[in-house]
Amino acid sequence: MSADLDPASVNLDTADPAQIICYLNKGGNDYNGQLGARVSAIFVILLVSSAATFFPVLAARVKWLRVNIYVYLFARYFGAGVIVATAFIHLLDPAYSEIGPQTCVGMTGHWADYAWCPAIVLTSIMLIFLLDFGAERWVESKYGFSHSESIEDIITDKPGPKHSRSLTHHQLHSGDQDENMHDAIAAAQDARHVPLGKNDGSGSGSGSGSGTSDLEDQRLSVVEQEEQSFRQQIAAFLILEFGVIFHSVIIGLNLGTTGAEFATLYPVLVFHQSFEGLGIGARMSAIPFPKRLGWLPWFLCAGYGLTTPVAIAIGLGLRNTYDAGSTTANIVSGVLDATSAGILIYTGLVELLARDFLFNPELTRDSRRLVFMVVCLYLGGGYNGIVGEVGVER
Repeated sequence: MSADLDPASVNLDTADPAQIICYLNKGGNDYNGQLGARVSAIFVILLVSSAATFFPVLAARVKWLRVNIYVYLFARYFGAGVIVATAFIHLLDPAYSEIGPQTCVGMTGHWADYAWCPAIVLTSIMLIFLLDFGAERWVESKYGFSHSESIEDIITDKPGPKHSRSLTHHQLHSGDQDENMHDAIAAAQDARHVPLGKNDGSGSGSGSGSGTSDLEDQRLSVVEQEEQSFRQQIAAFLILEFGVIFHSVIIGLNLGTTGAEFATLYPVLVFHQSFEGLGIGARMSAIPFPKRLGWLPWFLCAGYGLTTPVAIAIGLGLRNTYDAGSTTANIVSGVLDATSAGILIYTGLVELLARDFLFNPELTRDSRRLVFMVVCLYLGGGYNGIVGEVGVER
């Protein structure tokens, strides 16, 4: 469309606004060399972001790597703030600049017929909610897990049995397991190491004694609780990492092909990917992976660490032909950004904030720790908001 516009002779009273916007936003290959620095970015970001992601998972498994509780809380909640800010600053805003109503894409063809950008975000949020809700209901159905007595059970004549449980729903599903969740499981785990046929010392050593039966019940209870907790938390975590990986692909491509902005974008992305990885690793470290899936956290960490470097390498392969401002590139980037924005808005606000702070009955009562957690959260969001001004997506 921009080919029909003569920029030297434009009558603003009669010109098609879409023609003007498309001309002003027309693309072109911006690559300006610095191949050595761009190649180094592959390895620097791979090393730094992977180390930040792996460290919380390693610290949860290697005793001599254990860190102070406040170091862990900083990693976890600063990372949560980074992820929430990423949804709005680094994904939602770029999506509007790529396929929004005031862009070339948004003013041409069927893209001009509907507000597609917010529609994609809304669709993403609703689908992720449905997936999260369906996964939770499946776990409840599989394990016979039910919610505790509600106000409906107390003040209405609604039929149905009353249920009780030793671990609350939010205690299992929330990422906040720093003390209570692990204490509840650890209290029973000693039963795993007591030989069958021995009781608590108050009776005979016969295998038919009540002590043996209690130990077997404890073992089953521990396994069931861990499995419930894992299955409910892993679905939410996978959704979170999926959204972050979409985002990492786009910024990796941009770093490999961008022009004069490369010198600024390079150090910004090193810090951005590291803090995002720190938040992901801290979240993953709280998930009780069963032994049969002991490889999964390492695979997920490696997946995040590799995504941006691989995308940078792809961008370098296309460095002389990739046009970040083309209609096709804007549509693909805009749809991916809007989809990722919806994913991270849901997981950030629901999984990271609401379940950890508002609806978590096991939340610490230590005021100093609570203040520290909130401050870290806002620092992470503020940091990412400032990085957004530099233009991670530009």
